Amino acid sequence: MSLSQNRCTLLRDMRYVQVMNRHEPAALSTEELERYARHIILPEIGGSGQQKLKRARVLVIGAGGLGAPVLQYLAAAGVGALGIVDDDTVSLSNLQRQIIHGTPAVGTAKTESAADSIQRLNPHVRVEIHNMRLDAGNARPLVAQYDVVVDGSDNFETRYAIADACEAEQRPLVHAAVGRFDGSLTVLKPFESGPDGQSYPSYRDLFPEAPPKGLVPSCAEAGIVGALTGVLGTLQAMETIKLITGIGEPLVGRLLLYDGLAARFDTVRYKRRK
Repeated sequence: MSLSQNRCTLLRDMRYVQVMNRHEPAALSTEELERYARHIILPEIGGSGQQKLKRARVLVIGAGGLGAPVLQYLAAAGVGALGIVDDDTVSLSNLQRQIIHGTPAVGTAKTESAADSIQRLNPHVRVEIHNMRLDAGNARPLVAQYDVVVDGSDNFETRYAIADACEAEQRPLVHAAVGRFDGSLTVLKPFESGPDGQSYPSYRDLFPEAPPKGLVPSCAEAGIVGALTGVLGTLQAMETIKLITGIGEPLVGRLLLYDGLAARFDTVRYKRRK
């Protein structure tokens, strides 16, 4: 299929995300057609899928280990608007895994550093900076401004706040967590039902309550292999692209587990609690 034919195919089944109406045009420029040529040549994506990416607004929580590859790959993919939420500054110990930041950025806000990197990578992407810590009080109005939310946070309080807000605002949530040598990934859409008529599970179905404080050590306490965050963050970006373009089968109701030391992936299914 030619690029011109792909460009003319403007409508495709939006099975997973209904991207909101935008004022900016979705037409792809000549430069964008060349930039995204390897996407557009894929029959599953094509010109219409690339236009969906251009129209999409994605909120990424955290510009750290997971957020770094998520932001880079979504920016490279041509997502039209990326919102970045983080209230931290870049430290030297971050650079072992948070590869969106460079040594000159040490001491600067992670949101600003990430935005600079994104603009160098793809100037077509609009970056929206939110220098804040997300909590139960402020999450919902922010989540409502975006089509898909990607959770790269590192604590349960923030994870619950994000998940609850996404459920209330009916936004798909791509969640991942990492520790030492392993990680997990899932997609949450508890506001929809599966083919059996049963509602998809929520984050609270997967984790009914947070573990006691101190039970799950932080990266600073337990350590982490830098490349691990790249594996899980890249998978988060892939799931997000699937949601936006409507291709493939997202990890809804399935938890992907990755063991880095054994180089093994496993998937377990989970359901809505009664």
